Amino acid sequence: MLKNYSIYILFSFFVIFCSIESYTQEDLPYSPKDSTILINYNEAAVYEIGGITTSGSANFDPRMLLFAVGERIEIPGDKISKSIKRLWETGLYEEIDIAITRIMDDIAFLDVYLVERSRLVAYGFSGINKSDETEVRAKIKIAQGNIVNDNLKRTCTNIIKDYFIGKGFYNVSVSVREEPDKKVANGVNLFFNIDKGKKVKIAEITINGNQKVSKSTLTRAMKETKERSRFMPFYKADTVIAYMFKNPDYYKSKDILEHASDYFGERVKLRIFKSSKFVESSYETDKNNLVSKYNDLGFRDAYIESDSIVINKNNMYININVNEGDKYYFRNITFVGNTKYKSEALSQLLRIEKGDVYNQSRLTANLTMNETGNDISSLYMNDGYLFFYANPVEVLIENDSIDIEIRIIEGKQARYNKILVSGNTKTNDNVIIRELTTIPGQMFNRADIIRTQQVLLSLGYFDQEKMQVLPKPNEADGTVDIEYVVEETSSDQFELSAGYGGGTFLLSAGLAFNNFSFKKMFTKEAWRPIPSGDGQRLALRVSTNVLYYQYYSLSFSEPWLGGKKPNSLSVSVYYQNYRSGSGKRGESAYSAIDIIGANVSFGKKLKWPDDYFQVSHSLIYQHYRVTNYSGVFSSFSDGYSNSFSYMFAIGRSSVNAPIYPREGSDILFSFQLTPPFSLLSGKDFSNATAQEKYKYLEFYKWKFNVSWYTKVIENLVLNVRMKTGFMGYYNADIGAAPFERFYLGGDGLSTYQYDGREVIGMRGYDDSDFTPANGATIFNKFTAELRYPVSLNPAATIYLLTFVEAGNAWTDFKEYSPFKLYKSAGVGVRINLPMFGLLGFDWGYGFDKLPGATQARGGKFHISINSSID
Repeated sequence: MLKNYSIYILFSFFVIFCSIESYTQEDLPYSPKDSTILINYNEAAVYEIGGITTSGSANFDPRMLLFAVGERIEIPGDKISKSIKRLWETGLYEEIDIAITRIMDDIAFLDVYLVERSRLVAYGFSGINKSDETEVRAKIKIAQGNIVNDNLKRTCTNIIKDYFIGKGFYNVSVSVREEPDKKVANGVNLFFNIDKGKKVKIAEITINGNQKVSKSTLTRAMKETKERSRFMPFYKADTVIAYMFKNPDYYKSKDILEHASDYFGERVKLRIFKSSKFVESSYETDKNNLVSKYNDLGFRDAYIESDSIVINKNNMYININVNEGDKYYFRNITFVGNTKYKSEALSQLLRIEKGDVYNQSRLTANLTMNETGNDISSLYMNDGYLFFYANPVEVLIENDSIDIEIRIIEGKQARYNKILVSGNTKTNDNVIIRELTTIPGQMFNRADIIRTQQVLLSLGYFDQEKMQVLPKPNEADGTVDIEYVVEETSSDQFELSAGYGGGTFLLSAGLAFNNFSFKKMFTKEAWRPIPSGDGQRLALRVSTNVLYYQYYSLSFSEPWLGGKKPNSLSVSVYYQNYRSGSGKRGESAYSAIDIIGANVSFGKKLKWPDDYFQVSHSLIYQHYRVTNYSGVFSSFSDGYSNSFSYMFAIGRSSVNAPIYPREGSDILFSFQLTPPFSLLSGKDFSNATAQEKYKYLEFYKWKFNVSWYTKVIENLVLNVRMKTGFMGYYNADIGAAPFERFYLGGDGLSTYQYDGREVIGMRGYDDSDFTPANGATIFNKFTAELRYPVSLNPAATIYLLTFVEAGNAWTDFKEYSPFKLYKSAGVGVRINLPMFGLLGFDWGYGFDKLPGATQARGGKFHISINSSID
């Protein structure tokens, strides 16, 4: 045993660090100290620990060691090597050393030498823009004080690469530079240099083995994985023509549309709504879609044998090898287990005939989930059979024909037990419950549930993308609980706009509280910021150009008058003043027109022909006072006029969502008339003054509006609209009323409605561009729009559109020419912000010359608010 002299022992890599290798793959940096005493490692000895000191740049807790002062341990031994491992696993140190500093008899004194790892002070990026930097920072989630090691840098690098690969930059490279911080001891700064490279796009998708189905048909089935844009309509056209003459039978085997699809499918590819970016998860889904397309065409055994992806610089090439198998056809289809409906009736709903191409998707859809609701499952479920189940089984496959047996379990009819509503934080329960068509105790009906969803969405209080219906069936007692899950979205609107017309700017401000509560107005706690939750609507609006035009309106509507039936009551009042000239009231230079109006409407929802219909009856009063003003009607520049009218309106709305409808229609017909005062008086008005003619306005007016929505592909929607109106009169000696005429053209914002006019927007032209000087009594307008959403988030719903429009307006029937229409086309965007409503920005090109013009109207930019242009 060595005695009476100091020993400094450095445990070698073989004893200490080889044991660490079993726990980590990293090599430990180590700087040995000068050793003055040698020790025989072949003979371990047991020592009592006389003391433990620390050295190096780091502090540590002695309790991390597996031994303590006063304890007898073997040196070298497991407790020391395991203590080193334990300290290493904390990840706090880059150098660890436990050494003997002194031995007295059998007492050893140890020193623990530690060097702490560097810590992060700050980090930055180069080679990317601010938007990407914000996204990357959110993903790597490192912060000041984090320990910096190779694992941290490697993890961050991989996250950054994954982010840009997900955006199509497959050649991205990331390098990390580490620099010591000049102010913080043991602190470092990291700099990530990112070279995104160019975005890799899918250059070509090659499908091998497809003998009976064209490539274009298969690639169209791949919804997200698309080849990059290509426009080569005449590429190898001569080869195709030569092949057509050599193989006429091949071209007789398909119709002309199929051949056109095959020809142009490879030569013309325009990427408008879908990019050619590669996303691995979407690609896996699209491979399934490709096989499903084969199945839909009768190739039930088709599968993908193999596929591969090759990236060459900025181009990606996808190769897919398919095995088509044989094509099959339906033969005999029989029903088993049906007692409620006869097999003949079910066969009619199934709409599959013997000899039709075998299509599993079509079979499933017509059994259980046809979008139109015209399927066998809907037939049963609309009659209460919630527990209905139909299982199609292939009972015989013979050559290319398949016999199907549809095994039906009808179950028993179910009734509603509990109807629950959840998620409404502002709207009162009764406002939702009164709209429900599913009532406890009623027979279950799937059509009623779908209709209830549409009604709740039409209120405009809830997010149309997040509404859910959760059925909770109990087959034991034949009942079902229905829970409607909603998520509130802001429905109140604030509008602030500026327009230019009549040589001056017009400022407008409006507030609309669409879920107002009148009865809570006197409850202090309800003002958050305004009383709400009862589904009433309160709207205020002010327009002015400060100098000579003011408009004020106030309206209130209650959709459930009395709270028991869906009978609505609406009341509105407004005042409008327009003046011009430099004089004061009563002076010859002064001219003005004032309008005071009031409207009371009573509406009612109908149950017949279906519950999409509603009617309304309105009483309307307007008082016009004209003072030295010739701008409205040349023969009526001074005087006053009263308009007492009744309006009847009937409409039907079946749109499936209020903000971005995908299907359904809106139809509205209205008829407004005043009493025939002149005919009732029996007076001859052929020589009457303008004041006598127009003291009481006489007219009848009808309008018809239709708007139809259909889904083209996914969220791509076609909207077709038609508007028409006609204003007539009773007495030819008086003629058409000077007020309340139609004005067509422009953005429909109607900056000045000083004569009670109805403004109809039409893009590509200025306000009232082709309207007669004194207004029109007849107009037609036709619109077709193709819409595609950018965002369906209720906080900011955005969709793009392209349109074509045609319309015209005429003074009377003598001039009416329904085929003489002014045409326009263009593009636009709609942004729906909960607080501001629907904002529209359109550019339209007018193709036709206006009367007296030498050239077409040309391009015009338009701004619309809350569908004013529609």
